[in-house]
Amino acid sequence: MKTVLHKAADRGHADHGWLNAYHSFSFAGYYDPEKTHFGVLRVLNDDTVAPGKGFGQHPHDNMEIITIPLAGTLEHKDSMGNTGTISFGEVQVMSAGSGITHSEYNHSKSEPVSLLQIWIFPNIKNVKPRYDQIRYNLDKINNNWLQIVSPQADDEGTWVYQEAWFHIGRFSKESYSSYEIKKEGNGIYIFVISGSVEILDYTLSKRDALGLRDAKKVSFNFLADSLLLLMEVPMQIGAM
Repeated sequence: MKTVLHKAADRGHADHGWLNAYHSFSFAGYYDPEKTHFGVLRVLNDDTVAPGKGFGQHPHDNMEIITIPLAGTLEHKDSMGNTGTISFGEVQVMSAGSGITHSEYNHSKSEPVSLLQIWIFPNIKNVKPRYDQIRYNLDKINNNWLQIVSPQADDEGTWVYQEAWFHIGRFSKESYSSYEIKKEGNGIYIFVISGSVEILDYTLSKRDALGLRDAKKVSFNFLADSLLLLMEVPMQIGAM
């Protein structure tokens, strides 16, 4: 098994006043040749957006963009005519495909919004752009890995054009859990949203991450009440 440890303090950071952003992988003005991607996982941004502020209309293509709010409410508009808001307990997927423009703003005029925005390379290029958002049952994440993203439209959660599975879980102190890989050859990237957990010989705290390659199963020992995002992704980049 091969591992890569990404400590929270070692992430890229940009404070734009209206946007406070931390980058787990090279992004915009932050570049680290050792952190360009983890398999098809290209971007993991930990963003806090000031009240009433946000990202104006901008383009994307051939990328699967997953947004997971952690606090507050995010407002979305895109060139397909989709409008709406998302908050904690929801996940949004946008398949940029052949090309799309969208904007994202903090819906509140008084409170910040914090979110994770994740980009993964698709396994099919130039598809018709699509948008989806779902609300998941917060009770089902208690001491459990709840699937929120998969490759199949008829599976639990929403779906993406990639052989990737995302799970979120909220675990109590001194509990244990495990995860078995769904597709041989995939890697696992674990991001600690809050809390503390032991994985192998590593102790991870808030916003730390650990990538695992050639693993079939991983076990977790929770040292504090914790909220984690687990992403299983292909390690080879390629699209038809």
